[in-house]
Amino acid sequence: VEQVVAKIARIPEKSVSSDDRKALKNLDRDLKTMVFGQDNAIEALASAIKLSRAGLREPEKPIGSYLFSGPTGVGKTEVARQLSHMMGIDLVRFDMSEYMERHSVSRLIGAPPGYVGFDQGGLLTDAVDQQPHCVLLLDEIEKAHPDLFNILLQVMDHGKLTDHNGKSVSFRNVILIMTTNAGAADLAKPAIGFERETRMGEDTEAIERMFTPEFRNRLDAIIPFAALTSEVVARVVDKFIMNLELQLEDRGVVIELTDAAREWLAKRGFDKLFGARPLSRVIQENIKKPLAEELLFGKLVKGGIVLVGVDDDKLVFDFPEPGSTRLPAKRKKGKVPALVE
Repeated sequence: VEQVVAKIARIPEKSVSSDDRKALKNLDRDLKTMVFGQDNAIEALASAIKLSRAGLREPEKPIGSYLFSGPTGVGKTEVARQLSHMMGIDLVRFDMSEYMERHSVSRLIGAPPGYVGFDQGGLLTDAVDQQPHCVLLLDEIEKAHPDLFNILLQVMDHGKLTDHNGKSVSFRNVILIMTTNAGAADLAKPAIGFERETRMGEDTEAIERMFTPEFRNRLDAIIPFAALTSEVVARVVDKFIMNLELQLEDRGVVIELTDAAREWLAKRGFDKLFGARPLSRVIQENIKKPLAEELLFGKLVKGGIVLVGVDDDKLVFDFPEPGSTRLPAKRKKGKVPALVE
């Protein structure tokens, strides 16, 4: 019944039931189990959303307008993804690198009269019209043409946007999240006496240079994301391995990694400039590709056990028999956490 009502009314299922309040109550806790190393950012976001959902916001504005700032590969985009999942609403994402030119911005609200595609509406207005309850994610907002910011001012101020066909679309049930890497270039500079994680003041200055005062003043919060530490990346390694375990389960294959193998992956998968993004490539090159050969033509065609260790600073694969003493102690399987992005 909830699904039918939600579909007809175009509202999330959790709004029909009491699950919405339960999701809000545990929002920060649940987000922390899915994205690592960003507790302060998650607490700030959860607090802001609870404030809005408690009815202590201006009703003509979006539920919230937030700017996520910080280096690449630390979890900004993933927090938006997980937020939409936990709130039971859709994620509508736009990559702002596609809207760097003035003419490309018109695609968001439709082409002006007399231009090709005038009758087709805009990508942004149509998406929100079809999914009025959503998390609207504008990735790498600093790359967008300045004309886009004039559009966003109207959205953040009045909670609506009119396309070139004259149709007004409400943004009042939208959680607007914009991400920026402004200030992340400073990571490439050597720190003098202290690490990059403590240079919040420089990040703030970079944001002030990048965005106009009228834009910043309309934000509900600027939420900084910290650079990842090597300890956090070690937890992300476990996330990738748990995902791989789920993929191999259908093939009757059990994979186990020694602590040395985990440390090897964490060391090579972490980059101070790019966060945990390289980790996916490192695992694909050093674990998934060798496993593919064994799954198709080798010792894992009919399933089995694979133990990944380190020898001479390289990953090595062993295929012990079930019950072998060479297997490490079995780890507890937990909920698969999310990749930081």
